[in-house]
This record gives sequence, C-alpha cells and structure tokens, in this order.
Amino acid sequence: MNFPVSGIEVFPLWPFLVAFLVSFFCSMGGISGAFLLLPYQVSVLGFDRPAVSSTNLVFNIVAIPSGVVRFIREGRMVWPLTILMMVGLVPGVTLGVWMRLKYLPDPRSFQLFVGCVLLYIAGNLVVDLVKGKRRGSGPPPPPPGEEGARVRTTAIAWRRCSYEWMGETYSFDPRWVLLLMMAVGAIGTTYGIGGGALVAPFLVSIFRLPVHTIAGAALASTFTTSVIGVIAYTWIAPILTPGAESTSPDWWLGLLLGAGGLLGIYLGARLQRFVSERAIKVMLTGIMFFLAVKYIGPHIG
Repeated sequence: MNFPVSGIEVFPLWPFLVAFLVSFFCSMGGISGAFLLLPYQVSVLGFDRPAVSSTNLVFNIVAIPSGVVRFIREGRMVWPLTILMMVGLVPGVTLGVWMRLKYLPDPRSFQLFVGCVLLYIAGNLVVDLVKGKRRGSGPPPPPPGEEGARVRTTAIAWRRCSYEWMGETYSFDPRWVLLLMMAVGAIGTTYGIGGGALVAPFLVSIFRLPVHTIAGAALASTFTTSVIGVIAYTWIAPILTPGAESTSPDWWLGLLLGAGGLLGIYLGARLQRFVSERAIKVMLTGIMFFLAVKYIGPHIG
C-alpha cells in the first residue's frame, strides 16, 4: 500500500500489528506507545519528513479513547487529576509548537536536557522498586465492582487534592501538576509523542501515586495534547513558517497505526487490573532508560 504524503510503501498489516503490540503493553502504564512508533516510522518505514510528528499524534487521537473509556467504566479515573492535567496542557502545547517551528527545527539541541530528566525519573523508579522488593509487593487490585476497586475523591482544594483507592488515601498538589503538564505539553509536542511517556512515570515516582489509578488520566492528557498538536501542525504551522515543508499529518498512515493502537490500548486497559504494580513499574523504568539513552547518546563522545 502506498502512502503518498509520507512517501512510503508498506503492507498495511505490519504497521497495524506493530501499533497493536506497542500500545497493548504501554497502555498498562498510562502510555500510548507513540514514543516507540516515532522511531519505527523514521527508521523502519523511512518516514523522515517533518510531518512524522503530526502523524504520530494522529495515532494517539484514534487509539487512546478506547482505553480512557475502559478506565472510566472501571471507576479508575481520578477526575480532579485528569482535569488539571488537561488544563495545564493547553499553554504547554502552544509553547511546544512555537519552540519546534521557531527554535528547534532540529530538536537535538534540546535532547540532552530531556535525557537527563528521564534518567533522573528512571533512577527514582529503580529506588522505588528496590524499596518495594524489600517490603514485599502486594497482589494486583481486585476486578472492578469489588469493594475498594473504584477511585473515590475525598478532597479538592487549591493546595491539596486527595482520593481513596484500595483502602489507602493518596494526595497531590494541583499547582505542581499544572506546572508539570505545561512542561510535558511543550516537550511532548516538540517530539510528537503526546507526553504520556513523560508524565506517567513522573506521577508514579515523584508524586507517589499508584499506577493503576493514574493510567487513565495520563492517557486522557495525551489525547488532549495530540488533538491540539495536530490542529497546530496542520493549520497554525503554515502561518508561522510560510514556505516551509508541510507538517500536516499523513492521515491514512496515522489512521492505520491508530486502528492497531485502538485495539491494543483497549485490551491493555482491560487486562491492567490483573498485572501487579511492580511489573508495570519495571516496564516504565525500562521505557525511561530507553528514552534517556536515546536522547543522551548522540551527545556522548
């Protein structure tokens, strides 16, 4: 099958399967998997035009809603956290598109900083895993519908929001969430990854929130980033950079990848409750180290 916008030709089943497998495993940690599909498109498919970033965001738009719906049905959406994350993304995404077009046509100049941040988050996750092993890891959460399996908001305030889940109370500072999401929106849009690969490990390692409760919020925020990003790359970018190569997505390729992701994220969200938090944290740690090495590597030597 030929994709004229991206200039590639590939049997359509392969992108579908790759997107399905990547999103199935990543969605358990609140990540769509777009960060892995970007190098797949560039290195394997040969799609190295500026439009690859917006095409990757189309994947998120198509794939993510199925997982969000699943988390909502199971009562594992922390709505104050979700709303704060989506609000903080709007200025961040706008800044990210501006940075990408004006100052980072080649974002490698920003990679070292991002890589160091990711390495710090990965280190925090490793420490948390080691401590958790000493304490012993508990069983995965019960199936939806059982007592304690649903999130219950207990307090909403400017300085502190709290919720209960599985008999424990968790809290976070809304101000820090807003600042985090503005930064994630800027970085995620710059690289065309939506931002879930950054925010989910941060919420787990720094905010100490259980991964089974933040996955839905992380996916919802990634969806928001992607919608705004596609609009910006398609309609705003030509105004800011007249005469530059088009950044509009390859819709057919994005829809094909999104179809695989749609099925993968739904199944990943459905089966997440049967996977221990430790196993998901191990996966997130591996993802963080992978991204850190990817971004820091070119600056070494």
